[in-house]
Amino acid sequence: MTEPLNIVLVEPEIPQNTGNIARTCACLGARLHLVEPMGFRLTERNIKRAGCDYWDKVEIVRWPCSSAFFDAHAHDELHLFTGHAQTSYTDVSYAPGAYLVFGRESRGLDEEIIARYESSCVRIPMRDGLRSLNLSNAVAIGAFEASRQLGFPGLL
Repeated sequence: MTEPLNIVLVEPEIPQNTGNIARTCACLGARLHLVEPMGFRLTERNIKRAGCDYWDKVEIVRWPCSSAFFDAHAHDELHLFTGHAQTSYTDVSYAPGAYLVFGRESRGLDEEIIARYESSCVRIPMRDGLRSLNLSNAVAIGAFEASRQLGFPGLL
């Protein structure tokens, strides 16, 4: 069995986005990492509704803070999605078990994290003057590209 993709949400703020992302992870067989603090509790009704009945089909790993996550995975394959990168997400190769890292909805990843992992940063191209896509859309775009490159392992 191939190592699953890892989707990492650093300090997510909107429960509906996290629910939608959990559903995407369940459909892809990806592992979902949630990095505290979050702007909601996982028991909230709107998260469960957004994730439908898929919550039991996704492995969720919780981290107490971003430093705990990045310290634990400093030597793993990380791809940080940010509008501050020059490299397109389609111009990198994704290996099984890669970590696709996304920041909070309101301001993305912290500048210190982007600077520390500058060579691992990628962007989703979009029109000039527009700030960002919805987080759940960005995750779906990145996760399906990585899965496509890997031959859609385990998918019909």
